[in-house]
Amino acid sequence: MRKEVIGAAELYLGDCRDVLPTIGAVDAVVTDPPYGIGYKSTLCNLGAQDFSEIEGDDGSLDLRPILLFAEYVLAFGANCFPHQLPHRGRWLCWDKRTIDGAADKMLGSPFELAWANKTSGYDKIVRVLHGGVVNADGGARLHPTQKPVSVMRQAIQWAANDAATILDPFMGSGTTGVAAVQMGRRFIGIERDAGYFDIACRRIEQAQRQADMFIKAST
Repeated sequence: MRKEVIGAAELYLGDCRDVLPTIGAVDAVVTDPPYGIGYKSTLCNLGAQDFSEIEGDDGSLDLRPILLFAEYVLAFGANCFPHQLPHRGRWLCWDKRTIDGAADKMLGSPFELAWANKTSGYDKIVRVLHGGVVNADGGARLHPTQKPVSVMRQAIQWAANDAATILDPFMGSGTTGVAAVQMGRRFIGIERDAGYFDIACRRIEQAQRQADMFIKAST
């Protein structure tokens, strides 16, 4: 297991099932786990990019301990594992259709759902256009299921606004960590793929530098 500390972020290269018992309590879990959809075998339109298989995407992953790990929980793709959800909760719908109504050219999906363990209030819709190999943040996608930073910021605000420490046990390319750093939260991220782990480290380090520059400029 490898650990990197970048400002207020602790990043672990390893399997979350091995790392989680070592990190203690956190306020919130905000994550985008493997959906169990066999990404590589079902994807039909990669456009100009190709990605390796997503580890653990065979549907065998037991997410129930993670869905009960913190006071606040939000998990994308939970509609793919509804039998593991502890209760109805509340749902965030990310509408990512382009202006002409086209679906995401990478995954062919016009929207994605995230379950939160909220037991009051209403479901929420977030609209961030996102269709193709160019990420909504303006650069090429670094991960096949990469979310825009603005989507993850809104997810944190809606599901875990009072949380000081955000955990993502399936960190991928680090978008949740970037959002957490931008929002001034402590972040703990875990990723088992070394390539994506290194990408996450670079992105979170850049976000941390930008946050530090903003703080210095404001003092």
